[in-house]
Amino acid sequence: MGRSRRTLPEELLLLALDPATGTTAQPQSLDLGLAGAQLVELALAGRIAPDGDRIAVILPRPTGDPTLDTALELLRRRGSPVRAVNWIGGPRLGLRQTYLAHLERCGMVHAVESHMCGVLPTTRYQATDTAISREIRARLDSAIRTGVPPDPRTAALAALAHAVGLGKHLYPGNEGRSARSRLRDLIRHDPMGGLVAHAVMDVQNGVTAQPRRTPGGSRPAARPPAVAQPAGVPAGSRRAGMIRTAAVR
Repeated sequence: MGRSRRTLPEELLLLALDPATGTTAQPQSLDLGLAGAQLVELALAGRIAPDGDRIAVILPRPTGDPTLDTALELLRRRGSPVRAVNWIGGPRLGLRQTYLAHLERCGMVHAVESHMCGVLPTTRYQATDTAISREIRARLDSAIRTGVPPDPRTAALAALAHAVGLGKHLYPGNEGRSARSRLRDLIRHDPMGGLVAHAVMDVQNGVTAQPRRTPGGSRPAARPPAVAQPAGVPAGSRRAGMIRTAAVR
């Protein structure tokens, strides 16, 4: 994967940066979104693919992006497809800071050191090239305004932005209500982005043993192991694209 193109985690982080304060909107859910954005980027690169409610490695070859390749190797080591919700809900300590440091090295943001309440040291990040952030935002705005189905990358970015709660940050107030609704609707234009976005929302909502019913499916998901399977329902039945939350292996 060439480094001339920004990855989805980088774009999601730039969307979340507040140009006025230098802080990131929705910091806790953003960490989950970055982990999900890595999955979508790896799928776009042909390294992984959805397998029902799971993620399977189909090509373990490195992408050339160190952070993505770390995630790819961790997925490969699992040895079998991993549920998206388990992966996203797993420990991702420092992922946001890793991407902020990367954006700083690339010259897209610069760190501003300060002190909170005059005592606690804190670091804020300001975009150095606002044209990049404007271009990312313009893609979302165009998809929302025109109603034309966006490309998979933009659709996935919209799905992730909605999942982590950036709608009110990007389109605030009553006047932004219709834009936020359209942002949510864009989730259907990319199956992988939709799978990951729903997993992000499930983790935030603390869903631990419930199957998720996703649009377009026709069969119920398999019940969690702790619940007895009703007679006449195959133990392995589940709907493609559905997400079942379980404890991280």
